[in-house]
Amino acid sequence: MALRLLLAEDMNMVRGALVALLNLEDDLEVVAELERGDEIVDAALACRPDVAIIDIDLPGLDGLNAATRLREKLPACKTLILTSLGRPGTLRRALSAQVNGYLLKDAPPHELANAVRRVAAGQRVIDPQLALTVWGTAETPLTERETEVLRLAAEGLEAGEIAKQLHLAPGTVRNYLTTVVTKLLARNRVDAIRIAREAGWLP
Repeated sequence: MALRLLLAEDMNMVRGALVALLNLEDDLEVVAELERGDEIVDAALACRPDVAIIDIDLPGLDGLNAATRLREKLPACKTLILTSLGRPGTLRRALSAQVNGYLLKDAPPHELANAVRRVAAGQRVIDPQLALTVWGTAETPLTERETEVLRLAAEGLEAGEIAKQLHLAPGTVRNYLTTVVTKLLARNRVDAIRIAREAGWLP
């Protein structure tokens, strides 16, 4: 029996190439291909894949949040995250989300197929180069709430809108943003967003 795979990748050409490569393997079969993160859970429940290969950067819902929801709804399905971003902070987030594998997109094709097999067998697969760098980097200095406030600010929301969404007072949100700028040694809010993104600390 071939391993059943779900592939979520928003770039059509990349998705097509990955599907073709995976289907060349006798023991692998892509049973669903998607371009949005918010389609993953419903599609997985419908086709019951053994492994979901998920791009970290998807419209609708990012790959890590989609993987977390998938684990809750269909725990038997393993998750392998693909990323073009070799940021240690992003790997830390992936590990916190309890994904089964984390692989860079520029890995050789045979490594992807092998990673799928290993993940399906219950192993955790992490890109070796990235795993080496993660131990030498600092974890985020931001609390979960500070990260949440900064994420909404990065989406273009003003303090009042963030306050309404998180059920906080506008002054509290402004205090959070001031604390974030201070902790990240940033010049301002925009600089704080840039620093957090480059470190992989923002979802």
